[in-house]
Amino acid sequence: MITFILNNKTIKTSEHSGMTLLDFIRYEQRLTGTKIGCREGDCGACTILVGTLENDVIQYQSITSCISPLGNAHGKHIVSVEGTNLQNKLTAQQEAMKANYATQCGFCTPGFVVSLTGFALSNSEKNYSNALDAIGGNICRCTGYKAIEKAAHQVVSNLKDKTEDYSFNWLIENEFIPKYFATIPERLKDLEAKDINQPQGKYVSGGTDLYVQQADHLVDNSVHLIADKNYLKGISIENDVCTIGTNSTVSDLWNHSELNTCFLKLKEHLKLVSSEQIRNMASFGGNLVNASPIGDMTIFFLALNSDVVILDPEGKERKKALKHFYQGYKTYDLKDGELLKAISFKLPTMQSFFNFEKVCKRTHLDIASVNSAIYISIENNIISKAHISIGGVAAIPKYLHETSKFLTGKRLSSETILEANDLLQSEISPISDVRGTSDYKRLLARQLFFAHFMELFPKQFTLNDFVQHA
Repeated sequence: MITFILNNKTIKTSEHSGMTLLDFIRYEQRLTGTKIGCREGDCGACTILVGTLENDVIQYQSITSCISPLGNAHGKHIVSVEGTNLQNKLTAQQEAMKANYATQCGFCTPGFVVSLTGFALSNSEKNYSNALDAIGGNICRCTGYKAIEKAAHQVVSNLKDKTEDYSFNWLIENEFIPKYFATIPERLKDLEAKDINQPQGKYVSGGTDLYVQQADHLVDNSVHLIADKNYLKGISIENDVCTIGTNSTVSDLWNHSELNTCFLKLKEHLKLVSSEQIRNMASFGGNLVNASPIGDMTIFFLALNSDVVILDPEGKERKKALKHFYQGYKTYDLKDGELLKAISFKLPTMQSFFNFEKVCKRTHLDIASVNSAIYISIENNIISKAHISIGGVAAIPKYLHETSKFLTGKRLSSETILEANDLLQSEISPISDVRGTSDYKRLLARQLFFAHFMELFPKQFTLNDFVQHA
């Protein structure tokens, strides 16, 4: 039985674990405030909160329920918009939406309210920028977004007016959440939520890619849910090597203090990767085995010269360099029953530099036309190491073997970079598609390659160093 708490109600259901959480909430529980929009995780109309209890502390995150399997709710607290309501009055978030005339047709409103509730419950600093991030995955169809931004600003003001700890009690007293939230940690402890998963069917972690492509198939067939497998979780650093469990998410990376120290623009880079709801649920393992030629985190890890640990059904492990993992379009070195367990890479040194660039039709919440990352080490103005990756210009996420090799040992100069670009162009083979023509993608590949050096070494390189030779 799948067992969890939905709002203030304990649920025990024998429904298929591959059913989407959205459909269970709407059609089995008749809680229709959670809306159906895109069914691809893009619009935020179906946003809910997931509360997970760890070490007696419950943490809430927003997700899109349309691409989340019901089985992933097991043992957790699920909050739909109905579960945010107070008795006979509006919550602080609802009042902010009302006061700023931030609702028109009303279709998107429940998702915004839930996302703002998640912001109030989160451990993030209560500033306006973080509030906008929290609602960044919610779309308004009535061109009323400025009013919604004003509502978010009011929520931030209400939170910042107080200096007390943002405990459940404080949020309850100040009408951000209903009283029953205070009982949830103890109730989750008391749930008889044994492992429901059977080791059969298709592996599913966050489901953010699979449920876009194969939702109907997954609803009707066995799924092997792995999102809560502890041996696939966690981020650890030992001897200057970072190891990331493949169940970890972009949000886990985002919130990791030591990695933010090692990669000073980490959050700036990760903000280009989907919405907060998707960053909260999509796994790195899923991103890698999706094998998309433009997978943002795949390009990210390729440039870090990462290794992957592969686990077979008997528990035996093998290691593979990620740059040798991909074999062709949507194919890779993973045998039947094998699973990605972890990703590892060496942390940057004082002489190392990392950068990620992405071009798409809109800055955020979009699939890349071309994306690229670089990890480069410099000693006495000589490139001692270089690892460059690029997406959208080949059938696979592309590690630039020849370009990286060429740069190693060369003097860091505009002449070197221009020569390397010529080699780069010979390594890629873009095709024309909906995201741009072949010529356009070659142009983007060149510009992003130059952009890495202008971003990392602004005192040494300017656009003029490259434009006059282009």
